[in-house]
Amino acid sequence: MRYLRHTILTLLWLGVFVYMLWAGASVRRGRSALRVRSLDIEVVDSTSQGYLVTGPQVRQWISQSGIGTIGTAVADVDLTAIERLIARNGFVSDVASYISGRGELHVRITPREPLLRLLTDGRNAYVTSGGYVFAAPRASSLYVPVVTGSYRPPFPADYVGDVRACIDLRKQEIEARIEELERSKYPVYRREQANDRSYREFRRKRIKRRWWRGESAEAFDRRVEELLAQKAEQRRVYRYRSRLLAAELARIEEQQEAERRKQKKLEKSYEDFMKLLTFVETVEDDDFWRSEVVQIAAHTTSSGALEVELVPRSGRHTILFGRLEDVDRKFDKLMRFYRNGLSTIGWDEYRTIDIRYKDRVICKK
Repeated sequence: MRYLRHTILTLLWLGVFVYMLWAGASVRRGRSALRVRSLDIEVVDSTSQGYLVTGPQVRQWISQSGIGTIGTAVADVDLTAIERLIARNGFVSDVASYISGRGELHVRITPREPLLRLLTDGRNAYVTSGGYVFAAPRASSLYVPVVTGSYRPPFPADYVGDVRACIDLRKQEIEARIEELERSKYPVYRREQANDRSYREFRRKRIKRRWWRGESAEAFDRRVEELLAQKAEQRRVYRYRSRLLAAELARIEEQQEAERRKQKKLEKSYEDFMKLLTFVETVEDDDFWRSEVVQIAAHTTSSGALEVELVPRSGRHTILFGRLEDVDRKFDKLMRFYRNGLSTIGWDEYRTIDIRYKDRVICKK
C-alpha cells in the first residue's frame, strides 16, 4: 500500500512537471507569434515648472534609432537598447520599459528636476540641487531661476554629470602630476648623493712623504700645496653642483606647490558653486523672495571669490548681495530696509542697494 501511494504521488508530480513544460512552451510559442501593437510613453513630471522631455520627442528618438517597436515581434524588441538610447540624455534620471501580455510596449521616463539654469561664461545648462549638470535641451521650457554673469563654474562648458565627480577626477589628475614630479626628484637625489660621495672621498685623500725615493722636504711641501689647491678647487665644484641640484629640487617643489594650490583653488571653487545652489534654494523656499528676485547675476572677483547681484521685481535698483555668506542675516537686513526705508522713501529712489557690509546698507542714486 505504501509503494502504491508513492507511485501515485510520483506520477502526479511528474504530470505537474510535464504540464509546466507544456505551458511554458505554449507561452513562448504564443509570445514569439505576438507582435507589438502600441507604444505608450509616460513622462513622470513631478514638478509644475514645465518640461524637459515629451512623449513625441521620445518617439522621434526611437524612430530615428532604427530600434524595432510597433509591428516587431515581441521577442525581437531590444528593451535594453531603448533604455540606453533614452538614458544617454543627461536630463533623464531613470527609464524603464516593458511589454505587456497584450503586446503593448510601455516606456516610463523620469526626468531630472533642475534647480536653476546657468547662462554664464558661454554655458547654457541646468543644475539640480544635488549638483548634477546637463545641457539645456532644445525647446525645453522650465520656469526655474536663471543665473547670469561672468561667473565661471568649476567644470567644462560641455560637461554632463555630477560636478563632485568632475572635481574629484581633476584633483586625481593633479595628484598624478604631483606624484610624477616627486618621481622626477629621484635622479636629482642620486646625483646629489654621488656629488657628496665624490667630495667626501676626495677630502679623505692624503699624501705621505716618499722616504724610499729620497723625496726632499721642499718637494713634499709642493705636493701638499698642490693637493690643497686641488681640494679647494674640488670644494668650489662641489658647492657649485650642490647649488645647482638644490635649485633643481626647489624648482620641482615649487611646481608641486603650484599644483597643490590648483587643488585648493579647485576645491574652493566647488564650495562656492555649492553655496550658489544653496543660495538659490534659500530664495526658492521663501515665498516673498521667490517672487521678488527676478534675476541672479554671479561674477568672480579679482581675489577669486564668488559674489552675486540681485535684480528685484520692485523698483529699478540692483542689490549688491556680495559673497554667499551670512545669507539669512543679509536677507533679514534687506527686508528691514524694505519695510522701514524704501516703503517710505520710494522704490525708485536708488540705483544700487549694497548690503555686503555688516550692519550697513549703502545706497547710491
